Amino acid sequence: MKKKPPVSPRKLLAIAGMGWLFDAMDVGILSFIIAALHADWNLSPEQMKWIGSVNSIGMAAGAFLFGILADRIGRKKVFMITLLLFSVGSGISAFATGLTAFLILRFLIGMGLGGELPVASTLVSEASAPEKRGRIIVLLESFWAAGWLLAALISYFVIPAFGWQTALLITALAAFYALYLRKSLPESPANQPLSAQKKSVRAQVKSVWAKQYVRPTAMLSIVWFCVVFSYYGMFLWLPSVMLMKGFSMIESFEYVLLMTLAQLPGYFSAAWLIEKAGRKSILIIYLLGTAGSAYFFGAADSLGMLLAAGMLLSFFNLGAWGVLYAYTPEQYPAPIRATGSGTTAAVGRIGGIFGPLLVGSLAARNVSFTAIFTVFCAAILIAVICILVLGKETKQTELAD
Repeated sequence: MKKKPPVSPRKLLAIAGMGWLFDAMDVGILSFIIAALHADWNLSPEQMKWIGSVNSIGMAAGAFLFGILADRIGRKKVFMITLLLFSVGSGISAFATGLTAFLILRFLIGMGLGGELPVASTLVSEASAPEKRGRIIVLLESFWAAGWLLAALISYFVIPAFGWQTALLITALAAFYALYLRKSLPESPANQPLSAQKKSVRAQVKSVWAKQYVRPTAMLSIVWFCVVFSYYGMFLWLPSVMLMKGFSMIESFEYVLLMTLAQLPGYFSAAWLIEKAGRKSILIIYLLGTAGSAYFFGAADSLGMLLAAGMLLSFFNLGAWGVLYAYTPEQYPAPIRATGSGTTAAVGRIGGIFGPLLVGSLAARNVSFTAIFTVFCAAILIAVICILVLGKETKQTELAD
């Protein structure tokens, strides 16, 4: 039987990137749907906070479980499973008539979302040349901005006219892409599922915390926690924060769309810099930019300042995400690479549980947005200190087999 020629890194980037785009589209639409449900179901901030947090609980479980599974049965199979899980779940959630059913479905959707991201970044990382790997992974992450932009456009044009249910049905179209992946997506050249099957799941997870990996695992776990805690606390609440600041739903969606546009230059600048200055320094610079932008966004008292700080927040925060996704798989050898990426990302998703909860709880107590966003600023600074102390540079290093 004639072997298929290997897929070029550019084509692999496009294939995996589309899955990433659908993932981002679902998370992005959720932030707008939370604002719509606030009006449609008359939800309180206490109830609203659980929608984002349950989604993050599912993402934590999915990142951990599917990361382990990807080292056992292969990256390609798990990528397809997670894509189907969150897209079909999103379609079903359009028919939810109450908060409880919606929350259960958001947990299952979150599992698919959380599982897909570390597996996709591991797959693309293993198929990329060392001198281009960082740039390619940041460009993969840039599909997240395209997905968020698409989510903002769908939310702006569809939700006010046709309802949030129609927006969720649109996200279910990603299920058809999974069928295309069956033939188009190659397995990772470094994937060794048979070697992972010889280990128990417990031993597989324990390997990530072995003596030679405990430092990067601890560092990545803390950084992922702080970054995800801040991101989901801030970005899932952006449309709702705009509403609480006195803007209408249409105005809120317009302004968040403008902020979302700034994500693309954030990714592209990080992709250009990562192979020149290295992962560690660029990650620190972009995180410091995130911390400063978060503080000024919370303190903004005019529309101009709100938009400027929001755009800078999008620029720096999403650029940092791209670098972090490039940095993470480079810390581990092939047999535990997806497990390590999934485990540390899962710790991060725990942060994603507490971020939205914090905003909802503090907003219900009339705590100022200046104080709320200062908390996120402090969390990002903790991540910066952790990288400075425990991080090592992995620029253009060969991935260990």
